[in-house]
Amino acid sequence: MSQSSQPVLDNPPIDAELDLRGVICPYNFVKTKLKLESMQAGQVLAVLLDEGDPIRNVPQSVSDDGHTVLKQEPMAGAYRVTIRKRAS
Repeated sequence: MSQSSQPVLDNPPIDAELDLRGVICPYNFVKTKLKLESMQAGQVLAVLLDEGDPIRNVPQSVSDDGHTVLKQEPMAGAYRVTIRKRAS
């Protein structure tokens, strides 16, 4: 009868957001990596990326670095990628 206090995993609270539309590879990954380095473990970063190489490369690269890609949402001509920073 009581509501669960569990967070909704589909929509985690966003701690920071980067708009990297118009930024070319590999600079969009570099900027994403630098932002993640400035955040605390477990925090969530939302990144806006263009279609094409950015949406193909950035999520794979942050995953390779040990971070968790929580969601990729299409937007008008772009994508919003939600990333949880890895534990230290």
